[in-house]
Amino acid sequence: MSLTTPTIILTIFFSLIISTILPPSKRNLNNTKYTLMLTFMISMIPLNTLLNNNHELTMMLLPLITTQTENINIAITLDTLSLTFIPVALFITWSITEFSIWYMSSDPNINKFIKYLITFLITMMIIITADNMYQLFIGWEGVGIMSFLLIGWWGARSNANTAALQAIIYNRIGDIGLILTTTWLITFSSMNMQELLIQYETVNLIPTIGLMAAAMGKSAQFSLHPWLPAAMEGPTPVSALLHSSTMVVAGVFLLIRLHPILNNHHTMKTMCLILGATTTMFAAAAAVTQHDIKKIIALSTTSQLGLMMTMLGLNQPTLAFLHMTMHSFFKALLFLCSGSFIHYLNNEQDLRTMGNLLKTTPMTSSFTTVASLSLMGMPFLSGFYSKDTIIETMTNSHINLWALTITLIATILSAAYSMQIILLILTGPSHTNISPHKETKNTIQPLMRLALASILIGSITKLSALQTPPMTTMPKMVKLMALTMTTLGIIMSKDFMQMPPLPQKPRTINLFFNQLAFFNIPHRAMTMNTLKSSQQISTELMDLWALENYGPKGLSKTLTQLTLLSTQQKNMIKNYMTTFTLTLLISLTMIST
Repeated sequence: MSLTTPTIILTIFFSLIISTILPPSKRNLNNTKYTLMLTFMISMIPLNTLLNNNHELTMMLLPLITTQTENINIAITLDTLSLTFIPVALFITWSITEFSIWYMSSDPNINKFIKYLITFLITMMIIITADNMYQLFIGWEGVGIMSFLLIGWWGARSNANTAALQAIIYNRIGDIGLILTTTWLITFSSMNMQELLIQYETVNLIPTIGLMAAAMGKSAQFSLHPWLPAAMEGPTPVSALLHSSTMVVAGVFLLIRLHPILNNHHTMKTMCLILGATTTMFAAAAAVTQHDIKKIIALSTTSQLGLMMTMLGLNQPTLAFLHMTMHSFFKALLFLCSGSFIHYLNNEQDLRTMGNLLKTTPMTSSFTTVASLSLMGMPFLSGFYSKDTIIETMTNSHINLWALTITLIATILSAAYSMQIILLILTGPSHTNISPHKETKNTIQPLMRLALASILIGSITKLSALQTPPMTTMPKMVKLMALTMTTLGIIMSKDFMQMPPLPQKPRTINLFFNQLAFFNIPHRAMTMNTLKSSQQISTELMDLWALENYGPKGLSKTLTQLTLLSTQQKNMIKNYMTTFTLTLLISLTMIST
């Protein structure tokens, strides 16, 4: 274990880095796909060792920078979190890369696109394996810049540029928190994770608030959420990678990794709980009002991230990590299926114009159903093993009736929008032109892999981690609570589908959720008011007052006074004669001398 695991992890890193450095060619795209497949299979070896003996391993190189107080070095930590998530990230990136080779085949810069995806994966793996805050910060910023480049991939579209800027600005707001925490740790604690986590009994507000702000920005929690639906302007494979195993899960992963710091801080845990429950409920409600398929799936990601945050608030980081892992598979599958539909329907993304795709694309339709049911938490699919457990844990907790109620409402809404996707895409009449492309092997293979993972990974995890937990007894109704809420959501969705559209304008509450709550405040009201006030200041204060008074008017007033002082032209003959005589006398005196 001590030698094999680090060697394997380094092999994975180097093979991925080499695959991004290789000169671009069409053949290299397939080489990249096979490299990812091979690295995924290799990464299963240390995971297998981890299941047999739960050891933690840290590999450290010689210090890069030596200072009087701190040695900065590259260090990789291999524990349950990193060794479990590395194969997940590799598996999903392998599937997405294979899908991208087909999806982006007409793009002239497809080689650069695939390299960006691999770089995205590498930066996420730096975050996962980082053993000190410097290294984590490098990966953190790397993930941010790669998301900026990939969201704005189609730079000719103004919406794509706006969305990319929006993503990086919202993330920079969150990054202030991480920089604050890092600065505090440099001053009062240590950069290394082991030394840092030993001091978890010390409760301090500053680093915990910083971590919360960082997680809010990266994981798009309520108030810093508008960038995530806007990020759908990027290509669909980018959305799939961004929402499943990179970028948005980095914020939750940071809190899971440094959870011992939050452990004794009850105020911050309460904040986590409130924030997570609010995000879950709000994003699920917003998803119900949307019609763009990618935006609905994006808001469902925000909702699931809120659920993970709620678990961190209830002091259950392992459960949050379990849901993060399970969520990665079915969310990547949902996005790739939606990308396949969008490609098939000539770039049509509106759910209302889709329909009857069950007959024309049977395989993709089946995979969409599997992913949606897994997202709902249907029994024995992967989402069930984490989502159901989360709701049971909340029910057994005595501190969160409000959070439990909100989460149960969000569960109903999640089932409603998932069912809406299934019904609107697969059934009913077709409303749009269909491009004549078939479900080829390149499309189906990655989808099939992810679908199998979405079905089986929960059962495999349960069997591999099968220990003897203390028996928890609860009433049957409490045990079936999550399933009851999901069924209720499905029934509601079916009923809403059969209702005729309302003739009047959208009501305020519908508009509120449809525009992502206060989306108009930061993006419209604040910017317009700032522009208007600055325009008013510049025109009225500067132009009409300062420049006018100290410019032409001021100059003319000054010159008028000076002319009056320096001239004697006052129509008085005595003054003229006196001045003339004096001048004449002075000149004669000067000449005679």
